[in-house]
Amino acid sequence: MDAPLLLIDAASLYFRAYYGVPESITAPDGTPVNAVRGFTDMLARLIGLRRPSRLVACLDLDWRPAFRVAAIASYKAHRVAERTGPGAPDVEAVPDTLRPQLPVILALLAAAGLATAGAYGYEADDVIGTLAARERGDPVEVVSGDRDLFQVVRAQPTPVRVVYVARGLAKAEVIGPGELASRYGLPETGVGPGYADLAALRGDPSDGLPGVPGIGEKTAARLISQFGSVEGLLAALEDPQSALAPGLRTRLQAAREYLERAPTVVRVVTDAPARQDRDDTLPPSPVDPAALTTLQRTWGLGSSVDRLLAALQARR
Repeated sequence: MDAPLLLIDAASLYFRAYYGVPESITAPDGTPVNAVRGFTDMLARLIGLRRPSRLVACLDLDWRPAFRVAAIASYKAHRVAERTGPGAPDVEAVPDTLRPQLPVILALLAAAGLATAGAYGYEADDVIGTLAARERGDPVEVVSGDRDLFQVVRAQPTPVRVVYVARGLAKAEVIGPGELASRYGLPETGVGPGYADLAALRGDPSDGLPGVPGIGEKTAARLISQFGSVEGLLAALEDPQSALAPGLRTRLQAAREYLERAPTVVRVVTDAPARQDRDDTLPPSPVDPAALTTLQRTWGLGSSVDRLLAALQARR
């Protein structure tokens, strides 16, 4: 396979780093840098393992977009730390010792010359969905611990796979159309969008999505396999002759309003106004070595930065 474009779900990785590396890892002034060091180490390992030619760290510029909240008010509601005024995004609950580390991560990416991308009013998932949908040259690998992104996998026109790191990088699973179809019992053709609709039916408490009561993952997969999509299922509800068992029809009818709204929330946007801060070609050396050295010294990032530099140099 050609060297891939690596799309990093940045928040997924830095939260994973924060909870996976002890807070006893600190800068010289005692400030915790566990997320910075863990994130940097993961980047170095990913570059070494996946051998990308290009890389983009995708950012949440709006972690709880208004269009999703308008569709389903419970979307991520349990994660809100502070509600702001009209038109302003709510503040996400982020650990006090993680929040100050985020600007350091962004500064490190900039000094190293690694591209970031975001879209105002959209989540990182939408940025990833958009960049993956646009790509016509290189195969794409999406790195995330969030199974919501399984929906972006495809075989054509360029392959898109997910490097799923929910159990850690050492136990990462590479999920493509075949693996996704086998894992969830879905048809391989159109399996990415099919997974999104399965997720809408199943629900996801971690995102505040209730799903359809009484319909679990296996039933959801069977319904999507049979009717093709949530829209196809809604059309079957309108048809008294459709092959819906009476009990299922009752459950789905009771959840009709949810089913009409859920796709807006669950499906990633593939045409978000995503913008990158720089070219995504992987640099062989940092674009601002002085700034990177300063970050390394100030925050005590020592061997983590060294490993990232070594990984970049090995790509020459």
